[in-house]
Amino acid sequence: MKHFLLMYDTVPEYLERRGEFRSAHLTLARAAQERGELVLGGALADPVDGAILLFKGESADVARTFAESDPYVRNGLVRSWRVREWTTVVGDGAATPVVP
Repeated sequence: MKHFLLMYDTVPEYLERRGEFRSAHLTLARAAQERGELVLGGALADPVDGAILLFKGESADVARTFAESDPYVRNGLVRSWRVREWTTVVGDGAATPVVP
């Protein structure tokens, strides 16, 4: 399994607007977690201008599919998003552990 970071850049009024879509967003996130795809996720703080979600899977499609379905993206709370493969080498669950 590989790791992928889904990175969101949110609109300035994100905090004021997210309430309407938060339940649907969290339902989508919990379903991805239950399938073993979403490892961690949350908004960046001070300032709240983005979010990062960590996925694991065979391809970046797992993160792309999430973003394309996310109510935050579909309703304009996310200005832009991108997926990057992350080569994890240290820690529990590292995809390509490097042992001294």
